[in-house]
Amino acid sequence: MEIIQTQDAFKALIEDIKTTTEGYRDPLAFGICRVDLGQLNVDKTLQATYPLINWDENFGSAAIFIRALQEQGVRVDFSQTEVVCDINVDFLRAALAAFTPYSDEAYGHAHKNIQVISALYTQIISNGSFEGEFKVTFIFDDAPLKSVEASYLKLYAISQAKVGLREINLNGAFGALPNVAWSNGQPIELDYLREFEIELKLANEYPHIDFVDKFPRFLQHIIPQDNTRILDTSKVRFGAQIAAGTTVMPGASYINFNAGTTGSVMVEGRISSSAIVGDGSDIGGGASILGVLSGTDGNPISVGKNCLLGANSTCGIPLGDGCIIDAGVAILEGTKIAIYPEELKKLMAVNTNMKMEGEIFKGKQLAGFYGIHYRQNSMTGEITASRSTKEIKLNADLH
Repeated sequence: MEIIQTQDAFKALIEDIKTTTEGYRDPLAFGICRVDLGQLNVDKTLQATYPLINWDENFGSAAIFIRALQEQGVRVDFSQTEVVCDINVDFLRAALAAFTPYSDEAYGHAHKNIQVISALYTQIISNGSFEGEFKVTFIFDDAPLKSVEASYLKLYAISQAKVGLREINLNGAFGALPNVAWSNGQPIELDYLREFEIELKLANEYPHIDFVDKFPRFLQHIIPQDNTRILDTSKVRFGAQIAAGTTVMPGASYINFNAGTTGSVMVEGRISSSAIVGDGSDIGGGASILGVLSGTDGNPISVGKNCLLGANSTCGIPLGDGCIIDAGVAILEGTKIAIYPEELKKLMAVNTNMKMEGEIFKGKQLAGFYGIHYRQNSMTGEITASRSTKEIKLNADLH
């Protein structure tokens, strides 16, 4: 690719790429990643690290990457939902030539894709060959995942809040991602450890294994937002989304992938996959929010703003704002809950769409309503619901 001298020439090049490339379409997402390859299966990707992802943006950069691949003899198949290609030094040179009008200091910091290409080119020139270590990934449709590289790109999009929780298709991720041993942030093939267990142990080179999983930990890939605290790296899985002001305490806390918080939240319990917790809420010690595979009939759970889940409670239905589940109480879709007439009137006054009659209801019937306090009568064991009279406020100094 010849050196582009002006911004107008750059725009003309982008138009030329899009109009002359058969089947061209803008990608939904794309990015350049460094991959960790298998120790035994050297062509197998175990992990993909993206210094920058592009989600529904920067289509000019995508066009340049596609043209740079074409010049190396690599054809991008636009009919596919995702495409992963190896890149080489010639790819980097071609991209840098095209980006010349934007590569000076005034523009460089504003165009992160140029920074990625420039930094990688400098690194390669300094360190030599990098065959197979770096790839460019394009996602053209929000479809079930097929590759490790595309799976990581989508997980980055969630954890960096480029997309909302539960807004993109993560089907196929478990099949695409290999189960590996993680040691100091690096993935190791389990087959490799089995094959060379004797030699590694006799040489005192057997690695310290932190955990075994398909997913790395959140902090291995994501720089958290300001005023966010994660006190134990094992408590948050990559693919979680953590809003500023959230505190994740050690102990019984946990946040799964495609789950998380939308504001300042105290997390001392478990937020299972696809569960979302609203601003100002407190998930007490050992409390559990059920995931879509944990008894909710596939219905994902959202907990509203300023809610409290008491210690060791279980939330199996969506909660509106200002709800409380007392310590040790389990509210599931099928839980029988008593609401006495006076309390039902109070609840209907703040939930205008709550058209209900009777005194005994299932938890599923109360899903999403505001201002409900769930209790258990210590004398009879009866689960009751009433209008909450408590205001849930987090300690501002901690969040």
